[in-house]
Amino acid sequence: MNLTALDWGIVAFVYVFLVGGVLVTKKYMRSVADFLAAGRTAGRYILSVSQGMAAVGAITIVANLEMNFRAGFAMSWWGLSMGLVVLVVAVSGWVIYRFRSTRSLTLAEFFERRYSRSFRVFAGLIAFTAGLVNFGIFPSVGARFFMYFAGLPPEFDVAGLTLATYPVTMAVLLATALWFVYAGGQVAVIITDFLQGLFANVVFVVVPVYLLLKVRWDRLAEVLSAAPPGESRINPFDTTYIEDFNLGYFLIGVVGVIYGALSWQGTQAYNTSARSAHEAKMGGVLAMWRGMPQGLLMLLVPILASIVMQHPDWAGTAGGVREVLDGVGNESVAKQLQTPMVLTRLLPAGLIGMFCAMMLAAFISTHDTYLHSWGSIFIQDVIMPFRKQRYAPQQHLKVLRWSILGVAGFIFLFSLVYEPTQAILLYFAITGAIFAGGSGAVIIGGLYWKRGTTGAAWASMITGSSIAVGGLIVRHFHDDFPINGQQFWGLAMVASAVVYVLVSLLVRPRVYDLDRLLHRGRHRVRDEQVVVEERPGLGWRLFGMGQEFTRRDKVLYIATYAWTFLQILVFAVGTIYSLTHDVGNGPWLTYWRIFIWVNVVLSVIVIAWFTVGGVRDVRRMTRTLATMERDETDDGMVQREA
Repeated sequence: MNLTALDWGIVAFVYVFLVGGVLVTKKYMRSVADFLAAGRTAGRYILSVSQGMAAVGAITIVANLEMNFRAGFAMSWWGLSMGLVVLVVAVSGWVIYRFRSTRSLTLAEFFERRYSRSFRVFAGLIAFTAGLVNFGIFPSVGARFFMYFAGLPPEFDVAGLTLATYPVTMAVLLATALWFVYAGGQVAVIITDFLQGLFANVVFVVVPVYLLLKVRWDRLAEVLSAAPPGESRINPFDTTYIEDFNLGYFLIGVVGVIYGALSWQGTQAYNTSARSAHEAKMGGVLAMWRGMPQGLLMLLVPILASIVMQHPDWAGTAGGVREVLDGVGNESVAKQLQTPMVLTRLLPAGLIGMFCAMMLAAFISTHDTYLHSWGSIFIQDVIMPFRKQRYAPQQHLKVLRWSILGVAGFIFLFSLVYEPTQAILLYFAITGAIFAGGSGAVIIGGLYWKRGTTGAAWASMITGSSIAVGGLIVRHFHDDFPINGQQFWGLAMVASAVVYVLVSLLVRPRVYDLDRLLHRGRHRVRDEQVVVEERPGLGWRLFGMGQEFTRRDKVLYIATYAWTFLQILVFAVGTIYSLTHDVGNGPWLTYWRIFIWVNVVLSVIVIAWFTVGGVRDVRRMTRTLATMERDETDDGMVQREA
């Protein structure tokens, strides 16, 4: 085995601590709205940390380690330009503010309110199906990681029976995540994901700093500088021949940030859990800072792993890793395991246990969140719209749990039989596009355009789903097909948006009452909007700071603007200079070294900042859940007027 007794002790401690968190918090779950949306009581910090941990997951960490092992530093340069897009989306509360204002418990419930009940069922079924296919590989990737990282044998004996380690590992991990959801619904999920996020953030910083000091920058510079023309992993302007993870991949992702806001429903409960639309908006702004620690690990660790695999000083270590990977038997899986196998040989006792415990937390956080999401969507948006009467509260909770159990059973079986044929992130892109490719236009049109029609929603969703399903089939049987998963997603987004607009314009609809949908004006919900300043100055309003902004909110916005504009300035100057001068590897290596250490310092500050804010949010959330009155009719059923 690769883990010492100390390492296993750390893993066990983290596991027991998380189980204890569920036992303490499950008492606060007392209604359907609590189970589905934590009673809409979450503050900005717990939202940001928990949702970030739920979204990152063990599989996402493995996927990004795989990508950056191949792409290096180069693609991160283009990420700086993305800062402006992310900033605009965050500070404007793009989509999330208006969606939270609808008070819908699921996205498809909003679709029923905005379009029709039949479209809710259709969209819910598409989201559920796409989610299951996407989610289907999660247990497989996670279980393989733990088997190879911990050095577990392929089989073991129990009471005279020989059992395969792989399915047993999946079953144990899935059962843990399932219990978290069963015990306390979204209340337990959001609080334990927060605790996992605090621990993971520390590991996100400690591991890459340790590895950087161990591998050494001079070795990194030596290996990366030797890349042939067109395949640089240092210079973003010399990446012509890097396949899949190149500038085109990045540009499609930029479009997806705007078009696909809230489209992916894997973490859908977080979209409805905020105590107000303003808190949801502020959580989105905080996400720009929250991502620094995890971004540091996902960028630097795989690059350092690739140095170990190529530098002659590490030839013995690289040989041992290759020996393990040669026995995997699947090229795609072997690529996923490259960086984890290097880590087992570089990290010392204690730190390897912390990394393994962090991956365990990441596995649980994603699986409990996704189990909750897809199981809830099936009941809320596929089954419930056909009912003429509400479920009784306890019956409602029972069918939600049965649905979640069914999702767990499906992904377990799917992982047993599915053989990966492409990179994880490309698989994510194409399976996610089954729903997200068409839903973006439907969401944006429904929230922002009073003339968007139900017919346009149907046409857009069918268009996007058809392109994505076709791409998934083609890529499965022809892995060398010239269009990859990310590009199919791009095609689905463009086609669906065009169809939505054209169909809406061709059919003259009635003008939809957005004020009623968004609870504005006379439809406003008491106590959900706290007005701090009746008429904020024009300067504040121009920068997205309205009536609900406190002094601390404004400080956060100003800091976010300053940091983002600094990155954009660096990107603009660097891009112009690189396009007009012949820039060698030396300046780029100097830039990346400064970039890394600046992010290390900021990550430490972010960890302390978010820990204090998050603990405060947890206290307020639990106090509110302990005393507030529940509305049994707040269950996601839409009552139509006669």
